[in-house]
Amino acid sequence: MSPPLHDWGLAPPEAIALQTRLAPRVEREDRLAPVRHIAGVDIGFEQDGEITRAAVVVLALGEKAVPGLEVVEEAVHREPTRMPYIPGLLSFREVPAALAAFEKLAVRPELVMVDGQGIAHPRRLGVASHLGLWLDLPTIGVAKSRLCGCHAEPGPERGDWTPLVDGDETIGAVLRSRSGVKPVFVSPGHRITLVTALDWVVRCLGRTKLPEPTRLADRLASRRGK
Repeated sequence: MSPPLHDWGLAPPEAIALQTRLAPRVEREDRLAPVRHIAGVDIGFEQDGEITRAAVVVLALGEKAVPGLEVVEEAVHREPTRMPYIPGLLSFREVPAALAAFEKLAVRPELVMVDGQGIAHPRRLGVASHLGLWLDLPTIGVAKSRLCGCHAEPGPERGDWTPLVDGDETIGAVLRSRSGVKPVFVSPGHRITLVTALDWVVRCLGRTKLPEPTRLADRLASRRGK
């Protein structure tokens, strides 16, 4: 684990100012080690939002794509929620629990897929980017909905995509991950380009809308007794 970036006990205006300071530290070029393990992260809430639940699944990458993904480790962490729901500040609500879940792992992945935004965020520091800075790992945001930016409708077939643009900046891609279903929103988190992020998400698609790492993290988080 890298040294702490900052304290978490911030008021919303302080958190917004911190996002602005941290965003330039996000690396948008590829800096990946050979990928042998991919982690999926899902973050949810229990007890009417009072408890934050983070689930992490680590998969070993075989010679093929999805058929070669094998779960090698899982971790779930629960803790009291630190910040109320405020659009644009979800990382301050979600990342602390995710970091605690990563601390339980014996295997350090080379790539992390997060259920949430990367740079497709008003201040370019969504959950995936913020987590990537803390872990100093390449991260990808795979979100089910748009937070900011504009886009055309992607084509109807699996793998079709269109750029997600905010002003004159491309901040992600709108990907048809399964024919006939609503697209997902892919954006670089940290230490990865959009092209590479898209390639990994498509490689990890199975039979459902979500790539296998985040789908399996969501399934782990939903298990009783976990």
